Amino acid sequence: MADTDRRKPGPRRALSEDAILEAALALLDVGGADAASIRRIAAAVGVAPNAVYTYFPDKGAVVRALVERLLGEVDHAVVDPGRPWQERIEALALDLRRRLVAHPGAVPLLLSGPMDGPAALALGELLLDALAEAGLDATAAARASYTLIVYVLGAIALEVADVPQPGPLAPEGERIAARRAAFAAVPAEAFPRTAAAADVMATYIGTEQYLWGLRRTLAGFVTPI
Repeated sequence: MADTDRRKPGPRRALSEDAILEAALALLDVGGADAASIRRIAAAVGVAPNAVYTYFPDKGAVVRALVERLLGEVDHAVVDPGRPWQERIEALALDLRRRLVAHPGAVPLLLSGPMDGPAALALGELLLDALAEAGLDATAAARASYTLIVYVLGAIALEVADVPQPGPLAPEGERIAARRAAFAAVPAEAFPRTAAAADVMATYIGTEQYLWGLRRTLAGFVTPI
């Protein structure tokens, strides 16, 4: 076989918005929030950077589209209209956390700009529907919806930030065990309350704490001040 035959490249990956976003997400999954530069995305799909600019004018546009894609993957079917409003919001919050924690490198991007695309608005509409069912008027429902977004995204961002190195997160139990070991080194004489609460604080990044805060936040919306 001739050398030229052995060196023949395989078929080039077709370029599209989806291909670009898939490459960006793969880079984020491996290298963290700063890994998805236009140059690296272009290399991952086998094109020159200018080809990426044909679809997205800059990295900011890639980030906005990627955020929309991630939010658009949330399963709206978990919001069963036959369930109580609290359970619908809880199911939505759990599904969002599950999907975002699977891509920790992308989580900081959600906090880097406004979430005002169609997928973000659709999730907001689901929250507003549930909160209206809870008896909140339009103003209170809008404020409650924002409070929920702050809680959910903040909790997810802190969970991801607890592991500074890029890449997939270890299982929740392993991460909690690592936190518990770190808290064991806290000097009780200097930080007595922290040392006493160390077992609970180790679980801050877990599902139990996530639901604890979420449920009390929801309860507060319908409790008179």
